[in-house]
Amino acid sequence: MVLNSIEILLEKYDNGETSLKEEQHLKAYFAQDNVAPHLESYRVMFQYFKTTKQELYTRDVPLKPKKNNLYQWISVAAVAVLMLGILIPNIFGGNETVTFADLSQEEREVYFQTKEALAMLSSNFNKGTAGLNVLSENFNQGTSSFNALNLASENLNIGAEKASHINMLGKATNKYLKNTNENK
Repeated sequence: MVLNSIEILLEKYDNGETSLKEEQHLKAYFAQDNVAPHLESYRVMFQYFKTTKQELYTRDVPLKPKKNNLYQWISVAAVAVLMLGILIPNIFGGNETVTFADLSQEEREVYFQTKEALAMLSSNFNKGTAGLNVLSENFNQGTSSFNALNLASENLNIGAEKASHINMLGKATNKYLKNTNENK
């Protein structure tokens, strides 16, 4: 009869429905040496609860947390670097303005190549945007999603092919910047 009531209490305990008095009854039962063999796992659990309840934390808990000023100093350093980057060229650089007439023939060629590459890039982006607008219109008109996905896939492939032209723009820009830095 006692074993039956303990099993009922354990079922209630597992469901979180026991009262404090019932839990005390379970603790008292599992504190005994005479526990049913199929309930030994619960005995270990209740003994663990008993021993951890007696443990004490002996370290001092600091009431004031240590402040780490590292982030504040990093932000101060970033502002200082930014200010130096703005002020030094203005103070020591003078007011040199380079006009188109001052550029050498090679620098002009690089300028025109860069301008041409940017124009090509702009037109390709405009074509891609127009393709997306067509895709959106077709999708809104109730075209099957399969056709819309095919159109999107084709436009994506065309856009990827045209995006490879950015490499040419990067080369032209790097060449121009390299020549500009060498002439200073």
